[in-house]
Amino acid sequence: MSRFPNLVSESTLIAHTIQYLQAVGGKASAVRIVDRVMKIRRPDPAIALLLVSDLVERDKRFSMCDDLVELVDGRHDHIELSEAEFVVVDLETTGAKPPPSRITEIGAYRVRNGEVTDSFHSLVNPEMPIPAFIISLTGISNAMVAEAPKFAEIADNVLDFIGESVIVAHNARFDMSFLNYEIGRVYEDSRLGNPSLCTVQLSRGLISEIENHKLKTVARYYSIDLKNHHRAAEDAHATAKIFVELLAELKTIGVNNLGEARRLSRKKSNAEPNAAAA
Repeated sequence: MSRFPNLVSESTLIAHTIQYLQAVGGKASAVRIVDRVMKIRRPDPAIALLLVSDLVERDKRFSMCDDLVELVDGRHDHIELSEAEFVVVDLETTGAKPPPSRITEIGAYRVRNGEVTDSFHSLVNPEMPIPAFIISLTGISNAMVAEAPKFAEIADNVLDFIGESVIVAHNARFDMSFLNYEIGRVYEDSRLGNPSLCTVQLSRGLISEIENHKLKTVARYYSIDLKNHHRAAEDAHATAKIFVELLAELKTIGVNNLGEARRLSRKKSNAEPNAAAA
């Protein structure tokens, strides 16, 4: 298995194996998997075991005992919010979507037991010019990132910092798409397997009375100072403080685990699809 247990494989073979196991109740023998998924009819049991062992080693969503492979529950819904560790992430990028856009800055803060603790920050050389509009928005110039590390050079540090925590971001879909794209460039066919929460969606469900759910608006609601907006470290720190407030709100209404928090987020997100998040 990868030294990073928070990575899962995007390979077609693993995806098909997961689909097959889901269809047959979550477990099957190595011979059965090789026969049905790899299309090798009536395989030698020793060869089947060898092939499937390699598959299991590549992805934490599988467990294996003797020749029986089982799909591990990866839904994460049972995680208690009061016991979980969170990493709040914010990215600055050269554009709206990867590819072709790339990361120019990453900021992250760890939250545990309602406290903001460790931090991680780095400018990132995007290996492409930063558009003038983005420079004016973020203040990050081509000169600033010219000597910064490329994402590949800090990828292991980022993965170590995130660990197996729940990833939190203000518009999590945006940040996760960029992180997974960059990670996939370094570790082929891999992406983060961590669960995530979005503070845009949570704030819609918990403080629906505010005019919008932009980071600056939510920060102002909670009297959180947000300076240097559109810089990753500052935005991540503000988001972490907002998330601590949202966790307290969730506890007040009896939302205690990740599954309940996600259901609240999805419900409000579907009801208000056009709310701004920037």
